Amino acid sequence: MSRAIETLRNIGIIAHIDAGKTTTTERILYYAGASHRMGNVDDGTTQTDFDPEEAQRGITIYSAAVTCAWNDCTINIIDTPGHVDFTAEVERSLRVLDGAVVIFSAVEGVEAQSETVWRQADRYRVPRICFINKMDRIGAGFDRVLEAMKNRLRAKPLPLQIPIGAGPDTLPNGFSGVIDLISRKALYWDRESKGETYEAKEIPEACRDDAELMRSEMIDELTAIDDELMEYCMEHDGDAPAELIRGAIRRGTISGAFQPVLCGASLDYIGVQPVLDAVSWYLPSPLDVPAVQGVDPSPKANGAVVSRRPSIDDPLSVLIFKIQSDAHSDLYFARVYSGVLKANTKIVNPRTKKKEMVTQLWHIQSDSREKVEEVEAGDICGIIGPKDTATGDTLCDSQKQIVLEQIRFPETVISVAIEPESSSDRKKLVEVLDKLQRQDPTFLAKTDEETGQTIMSGMGELHLEVVRHRMERDFNLKVRVHKPRVSYREKVSGVITVSADFSVSTPSSSLFFGVELTAEEVAGASPPVIVTHKLKPNVLPSQLLQVLLEAVEGQAAGGGQFGFPLMDLRLCVNKVDFREAESNDTAVRSAVAQAFAKILSQGALKLMEPIMSLEVVTPEDFLGNVQSDLNSRRAMIVDSDRRGDLCVIKAEVPLVEMFGYSTQIRSISQGRASYSMEPCRYSEAPPNSIT
Repeated sequence: MSRAIETLRNIGIIAHIDAGKTTTTERILYYAGASHRMGNVDDGTTQTDFDPEEAQRGITIYSAAVTCAWNDCTINIIDTPGHVDFTAEVERSLRVLDGAVVIFSAVEGVEAQSETVWRQADRYRVPRICFINKMDRIGAGFDRVLEAMKNRLRAKPLPLQIPIGAGPDTLPNGFSGVIDLISRKALYWDRESKGETYEAKEIPEACRDDAELMRSEMIDELTAIDDELMEYCMEHDGDAPAELIRGAIRRGTISGAFQPVLCGASLDYIGVQPVLDAVSWYLPSPLDVPAVQGVDPSPKANGAVVSRRPSIDDPLSVLIFKIQSDAHSDLYFARVYSGVLKANTKIVNPRTKKKEMVTQLWHIQSDSREKVEEVEAGDICGIIGPKDTATGDTLCDSQKQIVLEQIRFPETVISVAIEPESSSDRKKLVEVLDKLQRQDPTFLAKTDEETGQTIMSGMGELHLEVVRHRMERDFNLKVRVHKPRVSYREKVSGVITVSADFSVSTPSSSLFFGVELTAEEVAGASPPVIVTHKLKPNVLPSQLLQVLLEAVEGQAAGGGQFGFPLMDLRLCVNKVDFREAESNDTAVRSAVAQAFAKILSQGALKLMEPIMSLEVVTPEDFLGNVQSDLNSRRAMIVDSDRRGDLCVIKAEVPLVEMFGYSTQIRSISQGRASYSMEPCRYSEAPPNSIT
């Protein structure tokens, strides 16, 4: 099934947890005819939350891909998690999407994870439309959310609608519908048909002045950036037809000049169809975004940048953004950026330099699939067949290779020791952990060489709990998990230069190599350890130079004094002492090991602990209890605010102090306070943190 590229919309639905992403997606699929019933999050019957763990917890854990049709457009939707522990799902989805719908709760407004997903969308330059949901709740405030978007997100919201009322419809001025500023009509949804039908009426007298003022402001914003609309408005007394206005909105949205804002209440079936309209009218097709760029991996190219247009005529380029472990084979989620991907063909993975077989292609519909023979540029699909491909890898034409930009994932912050309940399951545990690591780039497992324990690391307590449940449910593997521990880091303070000479003589041969290394603290180094050299050409044979740099990287990968990973470090090879007859791989590695040992023993290493950004929302009655508890956890309160009748505390707090906080916050607030937390930075740990 071929899909015209200009009618494709690859979008993600992103937001803070509980803002209404999955409910909105369910309504979209129902109204677009892609499903015949509306699922309910509380009942665990939604299409996109098909995993048993998601249905049980009532939250999205894994991003799910679904497709629907609207206004002659094919819309590929990825519903993403809102919980920070599963932020990798958002990261990899935004990497391959052309647009996004950002959902905000009209009550809570811009929350901690709202800021995170907004920054992620900024990083990938993803055009957005915004939907202020839950206008039917007590405390809903449309204008307050707009202000928070401007202040906290540095966004440029452009309201295309305003609500008629706010709060439950049982109130005298409760939320009943929306005013469309473009058409100058009030829209009301029929609850009996579950919002499937709605009608346009004249704007109520009480709202008319506000609507005209907001419409005037909208036109002013548009004419300031769109010459075509400005000329028309100057000739027609400041008015313009809907099609011309929508064209200006589309151009401004795609350029990132502003973000159109709509409003509604998905649970009450209000305002969802205009979101679909906005997706088809304002968000880009693959043709509207710049050609994707990558690096030519061939030796002769010397790292030259190459690009691929979203055209079937360009060489094939595919990015793998997710791997889903299946009982029989892995399913690879892929975005085809250029060319045509056909089933039963071989394509190359430039990272591994291996050819991979594409045996089957699928269009994904949540947990069901539709088999296809080929997928063209711009589309998203599922692939079965590859064996040695990982998340973030590029698959491409073997004759015209390209390596697309990798997907960046946050580092893990929490670790636990894990062991099988039965010693006979040790081999199975290794296999299961390997599968889970392939699927989730923010989940890591390794064996501690000192203790022999298997350590698994992730983004938070919930993340690791979900992984453990999955082992038991999907792989029938019973495991024991020990107390969580924090993933510390180590950092060299300042600059230190060391020299080491490795020299061994035997009656039959001699080995010798000398090296001078400088270790320097570099704030925000990416990757965490950077290895460079200042050697003149031909000082070392190229093969031995490669061994030298690999040896330095290998030593750094072993961690610092306490064995924790190093960060913010640049290692530079300044000089070497090379003797052609005596310097070989063994001598090089040994000299580097000696030099690195001196850096660890002589350098002033700092132990760094992860600091979390914490946001606590609590009724005022419990504010004192919450602040007192935070002070006992070494928290630094950075801001406080009011959100309706609730108090919002923003703090930075060491992760090590936050274990068990969910139980404690429920206890001290009688279950009425809530919190969200995400990684912020690393900071120097107090003395005696490691005992």
